[in-house]
Amino acid sequence: MKICVTATAGDLNAQVDPRFGRSQYFVIVDSDTMAFEAMVNEAMNAPGGAGIQAAQAMVNKGVDVVISGNMGPNAFQVLSTAGVKIATGAYGTVKEAVEMYKIGKLNETGTSTVAAHAGMGMGAGAGTGMGMGMGGGRGGGGGRGMGRGMGLGMQQPMPQQPQQAQQAQQAPQTPAAPRTKEEELEQLSNMASRLENEMAEVKKRIEELKKR
Repeated sequence: MKICVTATAGDLNAQVDPRFGRSQYFVIVDSDTMAFEAMVNEAMNAPGGAGIQAAQAMVNKGVDVVISGNMGPNAFQVLSTAGVKIATGAYGTVKEAVEMYKIGKLNETGTSTVAAHAGMGMGAGAGTGMGMGMGGGRGGGGGRGMGRGMGLGMQQPMPQQPQQAQQAQQAPQTPAAPRTKEEELEQLSNMASRLENEMAEVKKRIEELKKR
């Protein structure tokens, strides 16, 4: 059985690298004879898709099992589709990890253990974005960006304020065309009364604010 172990160096005494796609080395061990082959992970510094590239390389090498500390979703998909078993949570040396797997102390996983793009070593950045909405309303947003510390802001329009909604409801409506002179006078009188009441409220509010 060919077992691939992610490692920090290219021998059996190297420490297990907890990453898969960004692992420094892959040590492929024959579980029966403990003979091994060490490979530098050429996808380690890839700007993207390192997990997929590393997984495809192991599939091409015909490994039966991959042992690592963690496994991302893209690499997991490639390996599992090819029938490669995946064991995570490994630690210690490459030799110890193989021995632990052989005696059943490393469990095979049926899903990825970390999110995509984990382990890139570039850090996480936070960003915020502000936007202007229609009618002078403000929209703001915050987001977290992975990789090179870039954040994305999502514009979210603010809900209409109750006062604005009330004013919209109280705004004078264009009256229907009156049929008689009396109806027109009544409509205009009602409109004037509403406007007078609104103006009185505005003046009252202005005086209250001046007294503060």
